[in-house]
Amino acid sequence: MTRDSTVLPFQHPEEVDDPLTSVLREGARRLLAQAVEAEAEAFLAAMRDERLGDGRARLVRHDHGPERTIQTGIGPVPVRRVKVRDRGAEAAPGAERITFTSAILPKWARRTKSLDALLPVLYLRGISTGDFQEALAALVGREAPNLSPSVIGRLKEEWQGEYDRWQRRDLSARRYVYVWADGVYLQARMEDDAACMLVLLGATPEGKKELVGFHVGVRESAQSWRELLVDLKARGLAIAPQIAVGDGALGFWKALEEIFPPMRHQRCWVHKAANVLNKVPKSVQRGMKADLAEVRDAPDRASAEEAIAVFAEKYGAKYAKAVECLVKDQDALLAFFDFPAEHWDHLRTTNPIESVFATVRHRTVRTKGALSHRTARLMVFKLTMAASRTWRRLKGENRLPMVIAGVKFTDGVANPATADQRAA
Repeated sequence: MTRDSTVLPFQHPEEVDDPLTSVLREGARRLLAQAVEAEAEAFLAAMRDERLGDGRARLVRHDHGPERTIQTGIGPVPVRRVKVRDRGAEAAPGAERITFTSAILPKWARRTKSLDALLPVLYLRGISTGDFQEALAALVGREAPNLSPSVIGRLKEEWQGEYDRWQRRDLSARRYVYVWADGVYLQARMEDDAACMLVLLGATPEGKKELVGFHVGVRESAQSWRELLVDLKARGLAIAPQIAVGDGALGFWKALEEIFPPMRHQRCWVHKAANVLNKVPKSVQRGMKADLAEVRDAPDRASAEEAIAVFAEKYGAKYAKAVECLVKDQDALLAFFDFPAEHWDHLRTTNPIESVFATVRHRTVRTKGALSHRTARLMVFKLTMAASRTWRRLKGENRLPMVIAGVKFTDGVANPATADQRAA
């Protein structure tokens, strides 16, 4: 009598036996083939009135093209393109040929658009060119073609072309009601100085946030900000936004006064609170942070000014530098009260920029500083473009036309006199 073995065979790590994935791929292959066939039949039906001199149909089916593999999120799917023959062009060499191009299966497509969109995100988030095939094996299988290092290299050149076209785009038809500015530092290669990305985001009259421009500089100097603002103005951005939100970098505000002098200034509360708290011991910071929040979240300007006065009286004797840091920028910190209350959360901080660059900094850490200025620019561009698809509109977007029209707001509420005057 023999005993059954209790030894269980284990699969090789590189071998994946997943019946569900196989079923999904086979189903995808059949659905894709049916969709392409139906598309071709619809094209021929629309062209049925095209006839030859003897009455025969000018356009007829002409078998299929060679089989090729499309990379998808569930792995490689084999497909064959439907071919259509134009007998009229063959009979009359000078005649214009009618061709069939599949919208579902473009002639030279090798990957789905969703997979193409995934590649720059993976690269810019830390996957090196040589590691792509291994990193994507769990998604599309180890046999995945069309994802070699040379293909990724060509895609990087395409991203560069997109970036160059974006940097030259015409801004004469664009207008931004609000803008957010910030300088973000990235360690590029093994340089001693950090490369500073000067970034400008804007809110359109429809309430959408979008990347307006960015510039690579050595530091947040007035000259670096001036170069960015002058470039935007030269490409057609003639109308100054209503207000700019930024931290205390003097270079930006100085350049702004020169290029767009009528623009209002709003200091970022996140940066200001950090600067104030850095001037006191940690034992005091918790209580002071609550007092700063009371100023920031006040329901109106008078309450905010009163809270600042209480703050100064409470901390002035022992922590004069912290009080001075807050009081000297009081007007710029409270500028948001002159705009719709629905927009206050957006205007009090530059967080829209900070959240985007958290991913950029992650890429810098993963590469241990091996990041050129060129790659850094592409990273900023591609990551911001990808993130912009999920950016939320401004709350109270219906108030933006009123801001553009010059309606005055007091403590977040429209002044009836100016509102009626503008409406008339």
